[in-house]
Amino acid sequence: MLGERTLRLQHGSRIQALCVLGTHLAVDVHGAAPAGAVAFGVKHTEGVSVEVLARGRAEVGPAPSGTRWPLDEGMVLRFSMSQASTEVNDNKVIVSFYAEGGQPIDQAGVFLTGIGLSLDVDADRDGVVEKNNPNKASWTWGPEGHGAILLVSCDRESPLSPAPDCDDERVFSKEDLLDMSRMVLRTEGPQHLPRGYEIVLYIPVSDADKVGVFHVQNPFFGQRYVHVLGRRKLCHTVQHAGGAAELNFFVEGLRFPDDSFPGLVSIHVSLLETLAEGIPHTPIFTDTVVFRVAPWIMTPNTLAPVNVFVCSMKDNYLFIKEVKNLVNKAGCDLKVCFGYINRGDRWMQDEIEFGYTQAPQKSFPVVLDSPQDRGLERAPIKELLGPDFGYVSREPLFEAVSSLDSFGNLEVSPPVTVAGKEFPLGRILIGSSFPTPAGRRMTRVVRDFLFAQQVQAPVELYSDWLATGHVNEFVTFVPSPDTKRFRMLMASPTACYKLFREKQKEGQGEATMFKGYSGMDTKRVTINKVLSNNIMVQQNQYVQRCIDWNRDILKKELGLTEEDIIDLPALFKLDKQGKAMPYFPNMVRGVPAPRVLSSQWLCVLRCGEEK
Repeated sequence: MLGERTLRLQHGSRIQALCVLGTHLAVDVHGAAPAGAVAFGVKHTEGVSVEVLARGRAEVGPAPSGTRWPLDEGMVLRFSMSQASTEVNDNKVIVSFYAEGGQPIDQAGVFLTGIGLSLDVDADRDGVVEKNNPNKASWTWGPEGHGAILLVSCDRESPLSPAPDCDDERVFSKEDLLDMSRMVLRTEGPQHLPRGYEIVLYIPVSDADKVGVFHVQNPFFGQRYVHVLGRRKLCHTVQHAGGAAELNFFVEGLRFPDDSFPGLVSIHVSLLETLAEGIPHTPIFTDTVVFRVAPWIMTPNTLAPVNVFVCSMKDNYLFIKEVKNLVNKAGCDLKVCFGYINRGDRWMQDEIEFGYTQAPQKSFPVVLDSPQDRGLERAPIKELLGPDFGYVSREPLFEAVSSLDSFGNLEVSPPVTVAGKEFPLGRILIGSSFPTPAGRRMTRVVRDFLFAQQVQAPVELYSDWLATGHVNEFVTFVPSPDTKRFRMLMASPTACYKLFREKQKEGQGEATMFKGYSGMDTKRVTINKVLSNNIMVQQNQYVQRCIDWNRDILKKELGLTEEDIIDLPALFKLDKQGKAMPYFPNMVRGVPAPRVLSSQWLCVLRCGEEK
């Protein structure tokens, strides 16, 4: 908002002008004077404050009626009004010019109409749209920061709509408005603006695909919410209500931040003036508010569960039954995705990642859909998208999708403090490769999306050594009751070989592994055979080095010590391409114990886990 506007007077004439409360009008008195004038005086009504300023000198001060000043070059009058007008042109300022000896020569005058105009948002994030907050046009992070927050309307309030609410320009119900941020245009002044003036609300072209604005029409005859800004609509003329009025607008975000959009959007209101019919308008006052689109935030698995999702397959009835019992004990809900939706794909975690978005007025969960579409590709929209449950996806246009784009390769740590810097929402973990031409990486569009959210600074780990390339195959987090609040679990071939050697010394070397489990090779596998397999030993030494590389990165980037890490026994084998695969189901991935039917073998690994 500009605090001062230049107004040009002309001797021998009187003009009309609007003065917005809180601003000043500056008049070059010397430039408006007639020839022969050497002094000037000022008269004004009580509703106007007038100051005289001399160029190069300190401010002269108020200009009481009857006082005369020498007409020096650079003399400036500055007008302001502290109260809105009740009638058009109800205040005035008259400048009289005098020749040598004090004879009056001519006059210049301006009729003033004072109006209040303020575009307001919840800049201090307390849920109240206060009037003219000084920080409304800027934005800073943190609990002591300021600036309004905008939610992306990525849920779907109406079951009749095929897409999220942000994809259309309609309001189906008042529930839609609860997802939006309130913006108030406050006006004060006479019943009608002087002829040639109008108030316009507008957004920059660069923000047209990022923000939408709705306005209430006919509030006394059934409220109707009209889309006035966004996409193809860049400006909207506002009808002046007269007197002291508040016009309510509702603002929605259309896009989450990404590499081409830092998340900030601005909305402006301008008072426009035209000199004559057919002459374009010019702005004489502008007020601006800034919103930041609330980021998509991941949730760590150390939080208490609310809902548990599982896929129903032909062979997992007993598994679902056991999960249901656990869910009931935990007091949360079980949601089963049946075959007609999952189409044979049981790996729900690879398809979706749960998060949320939050503003002072509301928060709701948002599911991020993986670009690697398999059998579950319809599940996020069919099963999750709905009232107060949002949906977002990022699809690469030209990049090939790899298994690293599955969301087993996307995790988040609990809250951490690193070298004094706090990450209260944790840090995102994604698997990647060494910078080689043959290496696999998560597609750039997804990586850019994650980095652009800014609140969970991602850490890239090395996971391309795995066949699937997912970070959740070697690292996860569990809650702990101490001050740290969590422990990091890491798969460890070293811990597994240590455990096996201990059991071998105890006489359990011939314990049969995978007995009764049809998913493994039917040949009899014992602890002794595993320990004597030199090729497997070398392969797992390689795997341990890959895991240790990530261990060091995580200790540095998450501020961890060795006491914060628990090693879980795990073994891997390399496929024909030299990529590692779990030799048995991996406890790091959250399974309580490997799926084996040998109680002796099960006990061995459980004991190792407890250690």
